[in-house]
Amino acid sequence: MPRNIPIGNGNFLITFDQDYCLRDIYYPHAGKENHTDGHKFRFGVWTDKRFEWVNRDWNLNLDYVTESLLTHVTAFNEPLGISLLCNDLIDYRENVYLKKIVLKNHFDNEREIRIFFHHDYHMLESATGDTAYYDPDEKAIIHYKGDRYFLMSGMRENRQGIDQYATGIKEFHGLEGTWKDAEDGRLEGAPISQGSVDSTLSFSVRVPPNGEQTIYYWICAGKNYAEVSSLNKMIMGHGIEHFIKRTENYWRAWVNKENLNLSNLPENIANLYKKSLLILRTNIDSNGAIIAGNDSDVQHFARDTYSYMWPRDGAFVAYALDMAGYHGITRKFFDFCLDIIGKGKESAGYFLHKYNPNGSLGSSWHPWISNGEKHLPIQEDGTGLILWALWFHFDKFRDIEFASGQYETLVIRCGDFLASYRDSETGLPLPSYDLWEEKWGIHTFTVSAVYAGLKAAGNFTTFFGDTKRSRIYRRAAEDVKTAMDKYLYNKEYKRFLKTIVPDKNGSFETDLTIDASIYAPFYFGVFEPDDERVVNTMNAIKNRLWVKTDVGGIARYEGDKYHSTAEDIHNVPGNPWFICTLWLAQWYIAKAKNTEELNEAIPILQWAASRALPSGVLAEQVHPFTNQPLSVSPLTWSHAAFVAAVLEYLNRIGSIKHNN
Repeated sequence: MPRNIPIGNGNFLITFDQDYCLRDIYYPHAGKENHTDGHKFRFGVWTDKRFEWVNRDWNLNLDYVTESLLTHVTAFNEPLGISLLCNDLIDYRENVYLKKIVLKNHFDNEREIRIFFHHDYHMLESATGDTAYYDPDEKAIIHYKGDRYFLMSGMRENRQGIDQYATGIKEFHGLEGTWKDAEDGRLEGAPISQGSVDSTLSFSVRVPPNGEQTIYYWICAGKNYAEVSSLNKMIMGHGIEHFIKRTENYWRAWVNKENLNLSNLPENIANLYKKSLLILRTNIDSNGAIIAGNDSDVQHFARDTYSYMWPRDGAFVAYALDMAGYHGITRKFFDFCLDIIGKGKESAGYFLHKYNPNGSLGSSWHPWISNGEKHLPIQEDGTGLILWALWFHFDKFRDIEFASGQYETLVIRCGDFLASYRDSETGLPLPSYDLWEEKWGIHTFTVSAVYAGLKAAGNFTTFFGDTKRSRIYRRAAEDVKTAMDKYLYNKEYKRFLKTIVPDKNGSFETDLTIDASIYAPFYFGVFEPDDERVVNTMNAIKNRLWVKTDVGGIARYEGDKYHSTAEDIHNVPGNPWFICTLWLAQWYIAKAKNTEELNEAIPILQWAASRALPSGVLAEQVHPFTNQPLSVSPLTWSHAAFVAAVLEYLNRIGSIKHNN
């Protein structure tokens, strides 16, 4: 189920699904730990002896307030005669989640209406050993385990505190939890429970005929009782509206800080550009880790999540953010990478598969040995792309003190590795895993990324006057380019190959599958976008991988089975991916010589904008027949690709006008 509206501040991240159920609570990192483990926090209404949990059966609209990470959610239940206008936010500085509910009574009589909030914590991603209790001093429910505390309270009619509460046992001996106790409109649970526990609280208001009442609810996150108690008192001291207004204003200032002129773009593209910046910001940890995605439902497929920093994904996101002017965020990301490359096996100059938000090594399925022989379980593109993005960052902002800190440890180690990790006869990079993390071999995408990384390392060494290394890196880059043309461009098929795999006879097995990732030679500067080899390759991608349904879009590759929804691979070679479709737009932009050619990219950008959720969230994939989001949603890389494509379009307009 997609996460329709994420909100966060880099330390505290909350996501809601399409039922408007709170589904993920990450603290103290964006992406780690998930204290719900994906379980639902229900939100319901009781009146006139009827109870309804808010879900898709209501008339729901989930969106954000314009240009802000403040939600704007409307919900209407005609049989109950009740509508809700909700604003959710996480304060941009403090680890506080706040919800404002304007509750409207659509009947002609005064009514008592009760709002219920259910909490299904799995603290530290486990249901074992939690405690939930009512704290009379704070007038709040508190859940804790070890050094993780969450305090829930609220107010209505200028009164702080809770009208009813219950704590209880769940997921044990068939017990479902206190949310079942709420459905008669009354809570009569214990004031404390331990083990596998949940809790529910409620607020009661009297609403005049066709009138309104406002209810506030909040969650304070901390590492001990004193922290959450202090936050609770801070809310009461400043007033809830203070936090709402300052957070709304902060994000509006943040997303508009560059004062970018978007008037040359259709309105839906301009709107999604700003929403994409805000949404991808929710998946960036305050310590610098750029997380691929924080939708815990994906673990139903693999018992793992996307809540990791992949160097490749992170490099693309950093590149887009630097284009957009957010160098403060990307500096932290590159410092995060610097810390990684300075320790463990990574000190040899390569990044491993993926990393946790705190910098520790993430889970992996890449082995260190195959057929009895040791090999590096790496995706070499990640190492090349970090260098590529780092040079772009430095070249744009020219912060020499920052670059000097990166130079000796990250640039030199990674540059030396890329230059040396090559076959002495062919000049090609040695085999590694492809960007989809599926295939071992030598890949057009990876070779292009290695070329870009070597060129970036050469630029750094030239800048810092290291002429010897500069010659080594530049020669290595040219050797890689020559070898790529010789071994990875197939003259018979007139396109670049996805993969070649060395065999024992000194030749290569070729993978003729058309893969969207073979767009890479133009994007990373190996060949010009109008080079015949690139044009042939991009036309092959467009002709073979465009999904031939009303949905359209570009699939990853022929016969892609990941979240597969169709058997007819001729018409549906795979599900359409946002990043793959946007790569086609980026090629149109890069090769454009005039505005007419440039505008070939607009329908692709509109394709992406029209397939976003109403909130602006972009998934990894969409269903080829229904447009429904598939796999992780939101995917940070999808939003970064959209941001980059928009900025490349605007930059190209400027260059075309200047040249004319």
